[in-house]
Amino acid sequence: MNVNKEAKALTEQFREFLQNGEKSPATVEKYLRDGRRFLAFLEDRPLSKGETVAYKRRLSESYAPASVCSMLVSLNCLLRFMGREDCCVRLPRVQKQLFCSEERELTKGDYRALLRAAGESRIAYVLRTICETGIRISELRYVTAEAVATGKAVVNCKNKTRVIFLPEALRKALRGYLKRKGIRTGAVFVTGHGKPLNRSNVWREMKALCRRAGVKREKVFPHNLRHLFARTFYAVCRDIVRLADLLGHSSINTTRIYTVEDGNQHRAHLELACRRLRS
Repeated sequence: MNVNKEAKALTEQFREFLQNGEKSPATVEKYLRDGRRFLAFLEDRPLSKGETVAYKRRLSESYAPASVCSMLVSLNCLLRFMGREDCCVRLPRVQKQLFCSEERELTKGDYRALLRAAGESRIAYVLRTICETGIRISELRYVTAEAVATGKAVVNCKNKTRVIFLPEALRKALRGYLKRKGIRTGAVFVTGHGKPLNRSNVWREMKALCRRAGVKREKVFPHNLRHLFARTFYAVCRDIVRLADLLGHSSINTTRIYTVEDGNQHRAHLELACRRLRS
């Protein structure tokens, strides 16, 4: 395969296929990114089951099992699009975690430190909006001046429509932000050119906060704010079905990942259970 020409043409055709399948923009870009990674690995060698198995082995040497699984889902989709189901690979089995990694868990203390470091900058309001509503970074564009006025944002994502309520304290903060920025309509968070902020904008600004906030970089990424919201909401209501609706999940099994406790909580519960056995 000519990487420079054929791979580029294939990638564009794959993009159209994904868009016609009504995949979300974020999903399209992820599948394309993973597809390009495989095509770069393949170089000009002919496609075969042996090559895809070798690629799977290469990924397993460099990435965590969950990441490998995610990238192979993209690869299998690309292979089916190419009419090469015979080259699809089995996904690795990923054992369910009993608790999340403390090294990557964003705590309430970390979140508050980030807000203090952000001050009154745009990223401070972005952090609050994601963490106080649980929306995805790709859904941030649905938080508009109109949504702030009514107290709810109507989100269309992954062929589903749901309503996100904006807490009153957040609405008050965003009204002040809108007034200072002179924004009367449309997306609250925009670039200097007036376009809605995207994932890379937010990611870059969040990473820049880490040193000032004293928070480890590996903890600071947009989706971790969504996890913090989920754990906090679940601790209040203990209703995983309602949480799944809020997060826009089709499966409660996905939501369970968001409510996994950290190692300290898991150990505390374990110790309590042992004490009760002994008493």
